[in-house]
Amino acid sequence: MHPTVIEIDAQVMGGTPVFTGTRVPIATLIDYLEGGESIDDFLEGFPSVRREQVIGFLEEVKEKTLAAA
Repeated sequence: MHPTVIEIDAQVMGGTPVFTGTRVPIATLIDYLEGGESIDDFLEGFPSVRREQVIGFLEEVKEKTLAAA
């Protein structure tokens, strides 16, 4: 299992799920991808997020989705 890349803390962005150690909401990545932008575009816009965090998030979602099937 990957170390968690999602942080939920009432003191950070009012409890909005963010990438650990940042103030960048997970929803922002999803919005970028839904809008046809690439991971590289997202990382360029949010340099505090590391590529490993994005990949880790996507892997967590994949694992949870496949486990629920």
